[in-house]
Amino acid sequence: MTFLFQVKSSLPNRLGRTGVITTAHGQIKTPAFIPVGTKATLKSVLPESITDFGAQAVLANAYHLYLQPGPEIVDQAGGLGEFMNWRGPTFTDSGGFQVLSLGVGFKKVIAMDENTFQADDVIADDKERLAHVDDDGVTFKSHLDGSLHRFTPEVSMQVQHQIGADIIFAFDECTTLHNTRSYQEKALERTRLWAQRCLAEHDALTKKRKEKPYQALFGVLQGAQYEDLRRKAAKDLAAMSVGGVSFDGFGVGGALDKQTLGDILRWVNEELPVDKPRHFLGIGEPDDLFVGVENGADTFDCVAPSRQARTSSVFTKDGRVNISNAPHKNEFFPIEKDCSCYTCRNYTRAYLCHLFRSKEMLAATLATIHNQHFIVGLVDQMRKGIEDGTFFDFKAQFMARYYKK
Repeated sequence: MTFLFQVKSSLPNRLGRTGVITTAHGQIKTPAFIPVGTKATLKSVLPESITDFGAQAVLANAYHLYLQPGPEIVDQAGGLGEFMNWRGPTFTDSGGFQVLSLGVGFKKVIAMDENTFQADDVIADDKERLAHVDDDGVTFKSHLDGSLHRFTPEVSMQVQHQIGADIIFAFDECTTLHNTRSYQEKALERTRLWAQRCLAEHDALTKKRKEKPYQALFGVLQGAQYEDLRRKAAKDLAAMSVGGVSFDGFGVGGALDKQTLGDILRWVNEELPVDKPRHFLGIGEPDDLFVGVENGADTFDCVAPSRQARTSSVFTKDGRVNISNAPHKNEFFPIEKDCSCYTCRNYTRAYLCHLFRSKEMLAATLATIHNQHFIVGLVDQMRKGIEDGTFFDFKAQFMARYYKK
């Protein structure tokens, strides 16, 4: 089995730590930000550029690859990394988040306000429910052509084994902050039972496909904003073993209120084993990354840096800048003068402003390279800060400047 996690150093009086995850396709020094390549591609960016801006791994989406091109195609290509010409470690999520987004039409879970309303049957305004959950799995309608499909824990494992990522996630029901407490309890138990089925299927597929590199399976912790449910999820999954097989690591997901991120992470990480890695799903804003690192998250993923880049919003140490705005038309210097990314080494704000205003495709490429370099590098600096004892000083300086507005 080619999977290992080693803790290297710790953050004083916090749960944060540094470490190394070893996979069949290389190592990941943690904490680390993992860019999202949803459909086996980081939108608008060559795989070679992913290496250039410092990323150690990429995460793809099992639901989208299941629909297109199909997991059997990726399997025939030699797995996700080979298919997309990426030589480093890879992750796939389970498809659980799509149960939420297809089922209720909410895309940004973290932006929800738990106090607005609560109901068991939640759906966003003007949205059609495309997914229906039952105790056995999920029936959903493809957003591409309307065809019906069925995901169960077993199907999720089969799809992810065919995609061939180094780290995969158990199938879970991702709820919203608008669901009632009683529904959260029901969904948590459903996710626990699904986790057992995932472990059993994962073990069977690992034995059946023993010529393939080992894939580590992470259990996913739900429980919304409730401390007792989050701690229960962590204890249940940490202790879970099916046929002698347990989870290789854990993912923290589900409904999250920005104000309680640190509390939720602390609750679960106080229960989880120290010697297994923890991935914080869907987190990418600088302040949230600091909170995540302090409270023991080892890896993160989020579409935000790329998505924001495509709307001309770029990161700087003084906060985000809309590079398409008129004041930048005559700025003949980089997005950030001390940035070492390809974009800042070669292009000016004025040129990026021109590209966005003229709707040239190159705009998204250059902005994405810079944003990913910024966020990947930010978490790298946090890791260095833990190692050399400067984390809190770095955090104070960064936060004061980035959020001064």
